[in-house]
Amino acid sequence: MAIGTLSSAKIKKVLAALEGNWQAEMEGYHTYLTLADRDTDPVRAQVLRHLAGAEWEHAALWHGRIEELGGDEPVYHGKPGGEANSLANRAGGIRMALRRLEIEESRAIASYGEQLKSLGDEESVAILEHVIEDEKDHYRELGSLLRGHYPQPTGAPKINAQAILDEMLAKRSQGRKQPGSWIGDAIYGVNDGLGAIFGIVSGVSGATAGDSKYVLLAGLSGLIASALSMGSGAYLAAKSEREIYLAEVAREREAIQMNGPEARELLSLYYQVKGLPEEDSQHMVNHIASDPEQMLRALASERLGTSEEALANPMVSASSGALSTAVGAAIPIIPFFFLSGIEAVIAAAIISLAAHFAVGAAKSLITVRSWWSSGLEMTAIGAIEGAVTYGIGILLGKGGM
Repeated sequence: MAIGTLSSAKIKKVLAALEGNWQAEMEGYHTYLTLADRDTDPVRAQVLRHLAGAEWEHAALWHGRIEELGGDEPVYHGKPGGEANSLANRAGGIRMALRRLEIEESRAIASYGEQLKSLGDEESVAILEHVIEDEKDHYRELGSLLRGHYPQPTGAPKINAQAILDEMLAKRSQGRKQPGSWIGDAIYGVNDGLGAIFGIVSGVSGATAGDSKYVLLAGLSGLIASALSMGSGAYLAAKSEREIYLAEVAREREAIQMNGPEARELLSLYYQVKGLPEEDSQHMVNHIASDPEQMLRALASERLGTSEEALANPMVSASSGALSTAVGAAIPIIPFFFLSGIEAVIAAAIISLAAHFAVGAAKSLITVRSWWSSGLEMTAIGAIEGAVTYGIGILLGKGGM
């Protein structure tokens, strides 16, 4: 459709849509590129850079059509790192970021599909059809990355084994535990402490009509017990995980010493499954195998899916677990330091339910749910728990127990 056949109002509408498309593609470009630079997995980083390049090409197509329609030069208004540095993506780690991107790609496909029906500009529709097909490929590639299949992207250049090896060596020391796991542990600890002690406080309040003496005694005892239990449990879990990992590494070391060629072939097959051509993967393994310790680390990482640096520190896990549980457990008790009777019970219920909502909303940092939906769910669960335990406390109190 020639530009002359479009009314000024129609051109203005089309330009507004194309400007939005350009902004979205540029944000995607910066997001993918930032995630690739931050990723410690060199093969996955290469796929992300390919996706970034595709987003840049899409933006160039929209830019060209905007110029043809006489629109103003588009200016990127997003963040330098796109959405890669958002709190949700930072907190959730690379897998959660990929999951969010997969959802965004599906939304982009749906949005572009709506534009096919409403845009009314043949040249722009032709670009849309091309971009939609690419976005479908991106959606599939992100899904494959989440499942650990590491596809070789369509149209991507052949992976250079030496470049990937250099990147792996450079980033090897950066394989730290994802921040999302720490935040997840903290939220779980706060939630556990809050839920357990809120139940205790509600039950004792029902049995004693909110006598602060007994509620504080029960609540503080429960707080200490919950914090110690969570801390010791987190410590033992992290310590056991580390011991199991070291035992598996020792077995891998023995297997390499007994049959080095088989170990190299196994590592080569792992890389081939991730998308490396056989020749490149063997070349890469030969480089790695020149350093026995590096060979052990690479093979252990592929076999076990983690590295020693990524394991939780037992003392850190114990401390964060105990402290977060204590923080959550303290919330329902606070009103009873200042109030007594039904006023304290009501205040405790209000502050505890508000805390339930806050914890639920915080969970959205490491999930893809909306903050208000997650917060309301936690609030409803807390309200049911408090009502049930309060009722049971009243029955027990009347029974003289």
